[in-house]
Amino acid sequence: GYLRLGLTKEGLRRKIRDLVVSTALFTSVLVIVGSVLSFYLSRRITYPVARLKAAAEEIAKGNFDTPIEIRTTDEIADLARSFDYMRGRVRDYNDQLQHDAIHDALTGLPNRALFSDRLRHAITLAKRRPGYYYGVLFIDLDGFKVINDSLGHTVGDLLLIEFSKKLMACVRPTDTVARLGGDEFAVLLEDISGVSNTMYVASRIKEGLKKPFAVHGNEVFVTGSMGIALSSSGYDTPEQVIRDADTAMYQSKAHRRADVTIFEPAMHSRAMERLQLEMDLRRAIERQEFVPYYQAILSVKEKCIVGYEALARWNHPERGLIPPGNFIPMAEETGMIVAIDRLILRQACVQMKKWLDRFRGNHLNFVSVNLAHKQILQPDLVEHVALVLDESGLPPEHLKLEITENVLFENPESASTLLSRLRGLGVQLYIDDFGTGYSSLSYLHRLPINGLKIDRSFVKRIDDVGENHAIIRTIMTLARDLNIDAVAEGVETTNQLAHIASLDCAYWQGFLFSKPVKSEEAQALIAG
Repeated sequence: GYLRLGLTKEGLRRKIRDLVVSTALFTSVLVIVGSVLSFYLSRRITYPVARLKAAAEEIAKGNFDTPIEIRTTDEIADLARSFDYMRGRVRDYNDQLQHDAIHDALTGLPNRALFSDRLRHAITLAKRRPGYYYGVLFIDLDGFKVINDSLGHTVGDLLLIEFSKKLMACVRPTDTVARLGGDEFAVLLEDISGVSNTMYVASRIKEGLKKPFAVHGNEVFVTGSMGIALSSSGYDTPEQVIRDADTAMYQSKAHRRADVTIFEPAMHSRAMERLQLEMDLRRAIERQEFVPYYQAILSVKEKCIVGYEALARWNHPERGLIPPGNFIPMAEETGMIVAIDRLILRQACVQMKKWLDRFRGNHLNFVSVNLAHKQILQPDLVEHVALVLDESGLPPEHLKLEITENVLFENPESASTLLSRLRGLGVQLYIDDFGTGYSSLSYLHRLPINGLKIDRSFVKRIDDVGENHAIIRTIMTLARDLNIDAVAEGVETTNQLAHIASLDCAYWQGFLFSKPVKSEEAQALIAG
């Protein structure tokens, strides 16, 4: 038999239609679910990642100020918070770097770069606006290196910090105080009426410096030399203004410290002369153009030469003999005085050894050499003196070293130690220009010195029997009490010599007998 199955076309169509509808419905559900899931994932993952990417691009452009806000609670949010923290730290570091680039690390003042930028703006305003004036003060602390070397760099740094505070107190909030480097400062005064405003600020600074700075348990006095450049000179660049203010400052320092000088065009030629002098000095040291000239020191009682003071002279190959007043200030300022002093010391010791050998039995007994301020600060000074004595063959008792009064009493403890070491070599030590400084008489007896040289300023006015006469008498009494010698400097008349003799001063020197002369002439004076 047969089993026969049948399906009508209508039934097949219905089945297919139902399947299509079911499939379409299922597909629609999948699409909807997929869209919802995609939107969810976009909000939770893709969108935050895109925000992070955009933030990274902004940071790369230098924009660190836009915060990253992603309000989720998963790992993406943790990453976003870490990224935002990093952004904040990078911003802070960047701000600090930008601040450090235009500010002085020690004082916090604007540095040369920021000062120049503000000065450039002032120059532009002066060109655009009639009646707009500005002024620049250039300030250099006098003797700062000595303070640094004697009291230490910590004290020096603290002094600079305190000085910067004092400067800030002397100006308006709209003015700019900058540290240009080392002990050099500058002040930009904007929108002023004229030079009187600038001079007023300079006078306030000078007045403020009259009071000591309390630094690290020390009372430190310091002065400042100032130069002024004004907008009326028609400057085009900050460098021109700073250059001229600097030039004016050096004029102040050259004339007298703690002074104020306004720049004048004629100073340019003097600045060029100064530069040329510095170059010539360096060449002169290399070529050993410095020679000692000798001024006789005589015994008042014996009326004979007992020694010579060796004084530096510059024998320039083109300009001839240059007096010390024309080069010593520059040499001291630049530190070249150390090399010059050492040239003179060596030549003087060699010459004195020759004279001692030649004039045996003569009253001639010593050569005296000055030690400059910067020379005293050299750590190898004692070793250098010992080396010169050894190489020249001069017995140490025939060498006298002269040190100015102020140098000794800037730091008495270290001075006493240095003098003791020098005395240990067997040399003699004298205080030069005694009476002009601020030495403590109560401390004087503790210094291992052999004598004093009475400053010529007292001797010059000794004829006026009064204050100067009394001062010299007091110095002579002090010398006798300390059992040390005394030498009167700058004796030019027989009257002055008579006064010196009446006060029992043992030795004298001056133009009355002889000016400083070459070694050949000095030798002739010894021979009689």
